[in-house]
Amino acid sequence: MAAVLRPERYPPVPAPKPPAAHADAIRVMIVDDSLTVRTVFSRMIDREHDLAVVADADTAEKALLTLRSTDVDVILLDLEMPGMGGIEALPRILQRAGKAQVLVVSSLTQDGAEHTLTALSMGAADTMLKPRPGGFNDEYRDALLAKVRALGGQAQEGDSGSAPSTPALPPRRRTKAPRVVAIGASTGGIHALNLFLRRLPRAFDLPILITQHLPETFIPVFARQVQVAAGREAVIADEGTSIEHGRIVIAPGYGHLVARRAHPGLVSATGVVTGLARDPAPSGCMPSVDPMFESLAECFDGHVAAVLLSGMGRDGTEGAGAVARAGGAVFAQDEESCAVWGMPRGVTESGVATTVLPPEELADAVVTASGLVASGVTAWP
Repeated sequence: MAAVLRPERYPPVPAPKPPAAHADAIRVMIVDDSLTVRTVFSRMIDREHDLAVVADADTAEKALLTLRSTDVDVILLDLEMPGMGGIEALPRILQRAGKAQVLVVSSLTQDGAEHTLTALSMGAADTMLKPRPGGFNDEYRDALLAKVRALGGQAQEGDSGSAPSTPALPPRRRTKAPRVVAIGASTGGIHALNLFLRRLPRAFDLPILITQHLPETFIPVFARQVQVAAGREAVIADEGTSIEHGRIVIAPGYGHLVARRAHPGLVSATGVVTGLARDPAPSGCMPSVDPMFESLAECFDGHVAAVLLSGMGRDGTEGAGAVARAGGAVFAQDEESCAVWGMPRGVTESGVATTVLPPEELADAVVTASGLVASGVTAWP
């Protein structure tokens, strides 16, 4: 059962409902066995004119019953509840809620990380750490509201207005055959990544590098789950980690994954190893997709397949431009299959993306670009 929290800034006193929610307000449902948490979240959300809590439930069973008669856009879901629990209920919630997006509210424990990443791989869109007592402050509220708005389909800052700074390139241009695959993802990206990796045939053994926006404490669990999904070795990047065929290298939560040419004496079949950078990225993300894409474009002379999956913001747009200018191919997840069409939108609208498809079809396209047919029969040029 989730711990009882005692927020200081938002005491658990029922808040009056606004006179009427706007017709286009994002409809939110809160599922948590803690009355305190449900009350705090309700107060945060109902103060916003563009958001409205339309239902809450203290068990998954009650949530499923409510969803029969209530339309929602975003569901805040606790995983540790009595009865069915969030993990067991998630597939049914996703099916019954239609296109609603699920934001998992997770604890900081190791079990919490395991359960949260399992939920994300099953189709939950994003996660929010449940704060310790007194942690429901203004910073937490702003982060929560930003996630709810993004998952509810509202345009994000930077997603409209000024044009992307990466120069537009003509679509369907000729690209170099990739010798490495680099994947960037954020909100909704773990489910898409699982679909992508499971689609790759066993004969496909190009090195794969992944930057996924996640809390640092989640990365070891994420790496283990990626290894299972892909059926190949997955390691967390460090200084001098070799980029090898058949291996997946994952950015740690505390630094950007970058590629560097191996120094004499370092063993690397590709001649390239990873490094870690901690300089602030233009996107503000840590880790950021841009440094990974940019450094790979240089080290592999453009022989890169850059893949952008579901995620908030524009991280990856600048780096994808560097890959494209070097002759590499850029693959973007399509809007329909994205939880949040932010990162793939950046490269799609700028004209950088050479292919825009759902995750499984993107995998087929990457395999074909490498010269290996999707069925797994080798056909290297």
